[in-house]
Amino acid sequence: MIAQYWLRWSAEHGAPRAILRWQVRRRDPFATLLSGQRGLHDPYPLIDELREPGGLLRSPLAYAAFDHGQVRATLRDSRFGVRQALGGELPRPWHKLAERVTVPPNPVEPPSMLVLDPPEHTRMRKPVSSAFTPRAIARLRDRVEVVTAELLDAMPAHGSVDLITDFAARVPIAIIAEMLGFPAADRELFLRWGDQVTPLLDIGTSWRAYRGAMAAIESMDEYLAAHIAKLRREPGEDILSTLVRSGDLDLRELQAGASLLMGAGFETTVNLIGNAIAALSANPDQLALAQADPDRWPDVVEETLRFDPPVQMTARQALEDVELDGVTIREGATVILSLAGANRDPAVFPDPNRFDIDRPNLREHVAFSSGIHACLGASLARMEAVHALHALYTRYPDLRLREAPVRRNLFTLHGFEHMPVDLGPVARTRSPDGLTGAARTS
Repeated sequence: MIAQYWLRWSAEHGAPRAILRWQVRRRDPFATLLSGQRGLHDPYPLIDELREPGGLLRSPLAYAAFDHGQVRATLRDSRFGVRQALGGELPRPWHKLAERVTVPPNPVEPPSMLVLDPPEHTRMRKPVSSAFTPRAIARLRDRVEVVTAELLDAMPAHGSVDLITDFAARVPIAIIAEMLGFPAADRELFLRWGDQVTPLLDIGTSWRAYRGAMAAIESMDEYLAAHIAKLRREPGEDILSTLVRSGDLDLRELQAGASLLMGAGFETTVNLIGNAIAALSANPDQLALAQADPDRWPDVVEETLRFDPPVQMTARQALEDVELDGVTIREGATVILSLAGANRDPAVFPDPNRFDIDRPNLREHVAFSSGIHACLGASLARMEAVHALHALYTRYPDLRLREAPVRRNLFTLHGFEHMPVDLGPVARTRSPDGLTGAARTS
């Protein structure tokens, strides 16, 4: 199986990786954005440089769009699809080679709705969407509050913690695990699998990372098959039990859907919370506004989504010849859409590189995509982040970064791997659930 995976990696990642590395050596800013150190740690100056000429950018791998109008229009255009979007312009033999190797169900392969076009996408998305209605999200609010309080209670007053591993990652993984009926004891498994699988979303992932992702996917496949079999015998009240009972999806579809919900329900939110803490630490005046008025925490979350989005880019493939911004995109060609670029388009967001929760149009970002592939869990991610940040800064209003946070080694998913902080004293003011910091010990 290793040899077969290597063939697939060569077709899907190896060839694009070779092209990108060659372009990086030539100091190409687009290749550097996708696979260089500057793109990893601070992509925004590169995005500004790439936007400056205007219009679509043409590269050896794909077209690329950085303007808000271009990105939003493409996301909503039914003439663009998602299947084989990344690397779509590589010679057809490369794709034929990749198709010879079947991998277990996972978030980035069909039948995952992430990479399906209608009508398959519609069929997969419809039964899952009931878990993310406004009423369903409202019911989850109490659990988010309890989980957040438990995590904060476990932190040492005047102590030092890693806010990613000890807090930001723990809130969303607890909630999505409960939504899918997974035991609390297995959350560490999901965290580890998530770290191993997410490199598959990048372009030109290394063979080592790809091999690790495949090993994680194989373990997930076995786990999910056993879990779904258990739910068939003893269904619960969770969304996965509902999907199993409905009979609308076969086993492979259930596994793909569950793995996507695990990833999407966790990765976006942990990055959102971490990016918000980093932005607030760098902009204490904006933190002061939110601390003075708790109703401003949703604005903090929306401006974080605009200013430093958890997902930096996505891609679409032209299903027919399409004219976009005066350029004819031929059928089969790929357009990489910079969500981060769209969110810092100066034509839409004046002074876009400033973090400003008073920005009047901060909700016009495209951090959760747009169109039929808009993020299904956007409302849940917003709710979790708003409460987590409010509760954290209410309990520890003086927390400070102890050292520079460490970015994850990922380009598409943009967040932090570690964020060491000094918490400072527990506040004596009332926290969101009405108890003082000193009183909340259970």
